[in-house]
Amino acid sequence: MTQTIIWTIAILTILGALLAVVLYVVAEKFKVEEDPRIDEVEKVLPGANCGGCGQAGCRAFAQHCVQSESLDSCFCPVGGNDVMQKVAGVLGVEVAAKEPMVAVVRCNGTCENRPRTNEYGGYQSCRVKAALYSGDTGCSFGCLGCGDCVAACQFGAISMDPATGLPVVDEEKCTACGACVKACPKNVIELRNKGRRNMRVYVSCINKDKGAVARKACKAACIGCGKCAKVCPFEAITVENNVAYIDFTKCKLCKKCVAECPTAAIHAVNFPVIKPKEE
Repeated sequence: MTQTIIWTIAILTILGALLAVVLYVVAEKFKVEEDPRIDEVEKVLPGANCGGCGQAGCRAFAQHCVQSESLDSCFCPVGGNDVMQKVAGVLGVEVAAKEPMVAVVRCNGTCENRPRTNEYGGYQSCRVKAALYSGDTGCSFGCLGCGDCVAACQFGAISMDPATGLPVVDEEKCTACGACVKACPKNVIELRNKGRRNMRVYVSCINKDKGAVARKACKAACIGCGKCAKVCPFEAITVENNVAYIDFTKCKLCKKCVAECPTAAIHAVNFPVIKPKEE
């Protein structure tokens, strides 16, 4: 009996040792050498793992940076230009600074501007709601108001305004990671250039219905009249599918379109308030 136990232990020990040798040989043969610079790049990244860079996470982004011929197509929206300069320092290359971006809510369908036509009593999710029907109002393009964007933001940069029923972006907290853009099933949220001194002009509407239909659904809807495009001296505005769009790379912030818009669908943000001259 004792001898059987001893032989059993010996056989198991030998098998264990053989398997360990086999595993070691296989591991050595098929191991993949990883560039040590990946660890160095990952150390300077913010570690948010938000996916705003287009990669699965910070580790994947670090690997992408190391393997890319240049950093022109690489950008960490959370860390911004400061982090990209550190990445460039690790890799011994140069990287051009990029203009900071911010999330913009392109819907002005407040409770006042866009009256409800029915009530939704289902699960409070914009994605679920969008899959079931067009929404609570006559506009089938606007914000659904369930706050999927708020839940998607890891930085607390978005909140729902109970007075308007629309999301509000805190530009000081927004990192332009794009999580809110992906979360919105109506594509209401867009990443745009922050602009000079944080000033920007954009069309706060994406309603593609014809003017009369859009205006009936929302008092502040773009009606596709094209007046803004005609008055723009920089050809920054196009009108397609009954809705205007301002190209922020061409816009010079002259605000002529803002004054021309008959429905106040074009918003000018962070411009200084000009006080009337005293008589």
